Amino acid sequence: MTNQLRGKAAIVGTGHAGFGEAHGLTAYEIMAQAALAALGDAGLKLNAVDGLFCTMMEDSMPALMAAEYLGIRPRFVEGTMTGGSSFVNYLTSATMALEAGLCDVALIVYGSNQRTASGKLVTVSRPPPYEAPYNPRYPISAYALAAARHMHEFGTTREQLADVAVAARGWAQQNPEAFERGPLTQEQVLSARMVCDPLSVRDCCLVTDGGGAVVLVRAERAKDFPKPPVYVLGSAAESAHRQISQMPDFTVTAARESGQRAFAAAGVKPADIDVVELYDAFTINTILFLEDLGFCKKGEGGTFVEGGRIAPGGVLPVNTNGGGLSCVHPGMYGIFTIIEAARQIRGDAPGLQIKDVNLALAHGNGGVLTSQVTAILGSAATL
Repeated sequence: MTNQLRGKAAIVGTGHAGFGEAHGLTAYEIMAQAALAALGDAGLKLNAVDGLFCTMMEDSMPALMAAEYLGIRPRFVEGTMTGGSSFVNYLTSATMALEAGLCDVALIVYGSNQRTASGKLVTVSRPPPYEAPYNPRYPISAYALAAARHMHEFGTTREQLADVAVAARGWAQQNPEAFERGPLTQEQVLSARMVCDPLSVRDCCLVTDGGGAVVLVRAERAKDFPKPPVYVLGSAAESAHRQISQMPDFTVTAARESGQRAFAAAGVKPADIDVVELYDAFTINTILFLEDLGFCKKGEGGTFVEGGRIAPGGVLPVNTNGGGLSCVHPGMYGIFTIIEAARQIRGDAPGLQIKDVNLALAHGNGGVLTSQVTAILGSAATL
């Protein structure tokens, strides 16, 4: 059964800033530049924003700091922090707020100077209390556990993991905005420095600066803006654990549930999706999410990604901007899955534009395979 919120809100502006290395800029400056870019894309001024949806890694009350920095006084503020999935989750809360009349223009925004400020993840949160004493290499140790278990249980190989990284680079090479655009082979991934067995440094996402933003309005206003509207057809979230030691099954994420409910809300199925934008913090993520979201059966993700099947020219376009592995990853990546999905639907992707995209999936991951949020976006033709 489709959801009553299906198609009630639409993305009318997208923008980003500070990709790669934004030397000298603070996280809030990057955030503000991304916000202005998205509003400019929508033909709106900053004072039109009355709904703000934001989380950052530099402050305990980031949404309030962001509003102050932008110089706005929003009627509705949402800053729930679920890691990198937060921004996909905000699509739901923004749609609800718009539909309820709590705001008229919703801005989802994020910014980070992770690369040039510190070169490492900076956050106000503490390590998980029951795992911290073992001094794991967080978060990669958690993802390495998932990768190792998937390999043990289903015969997934390091070569198949490498194919994910190579596919992402293939998309990035066609994207002038991507941070890493050099050639990458399977052998280079396999021979790269091992960070946490079985994941090498090339199995890990980038560390970059960057910010992104999207602007949403109610559907009845959506056609009044310069760019083709992108409608929120369905979205759903599911959280399974906080610490990786409490994950019920390392090979099954909560994307199984979030995906099922998002597809049901949108009234579509995996086979209908034209492009897939996944949170690929590590190569194992892409394999797990393709399985759990229903693009292939559990245990067949490794085979599914072999031989360029998710690369340019493959059977399923996945992470068409290059993803977190090759395009951008400033601490949290979720906002960029939305931006790329929307651009592919609008037909103005900066890299390889897939022909006739009407349905796109954006999927966010937070924590250590913890919070999973799936959103189905569509063109006007899907209403």
